[in-house]
Amino acid sequence: MTSIRTGFIVACAFLPACGHARPAVALTPVALDWKRVVTAVDMDRIKAWRTAFVKALDDARARGNGAGIAREGALLDPDAALGGPGPAPGAYRCRVIKIGTKSPEMPAYTVYPEFACTVADEGEVMSFAKNSGAQRPVGLIFPGDNLRQIFLGTMMLGDETRAMEYGRDTTRDMCGAVERIGANRWRMILPYPNFESVMDVIELVPQA
Repeated sequence: MTSIRTGFIVACAFLPACGHARPAVALTPVALDWKRVVTAVDMDRIKAWRTAFVKALDDARARGNGAGIAREGALLDPDAALGGPGPAPGAYRCRVIKIGTKSPEMPAYTVYPEFACTVADEGEVMSFAKNSGAQRPVGLIFPGDNLRQIFLGTMMLGDETRAMEYGRDTTRDMCGAVERIGANRWRMILPYPNFESVMDVIELVPQA
């Protein structure tokens, strides 16, 4: 009987032709049921996603960011998930919005410039990777329910060329959900990230 490992490694191989890193995910094998892979800490974060989203928005609005939040429409609506398929393999234009703050000295609402990211077909799961920058989420997108898929991954930092194994370091682990919020538009919600914010939202729109 095939054994189930409790973690996975997301390795990045440099592709000169396209000039960025693509995740090559080692499935040897990984459980297709994300609940058999997720750590206890991340399970708690995923269960509390809506609480985190609302808390983050309340914090950001209280500090004068209501107009910016309203302009984003469905992207920052906690209940905007439409269901349907997750993002198809390909190149995407992505943005990160950090909402809420863990420290009064930090901003409660930050919109970062657009960046390139990649979704790839790894067989029975998909992978996601931010292609550049000092902080680069990489990981797997697992089948979820009728409304969303589940993302489990790790944060690559600086000039690292290989991602840490998920579950090895809780400060690097990332978790959340991928939701379709429009025609050819998705978001990844990351509740209670380890640094800075209360909720991170990554918008995904196909490049083509």
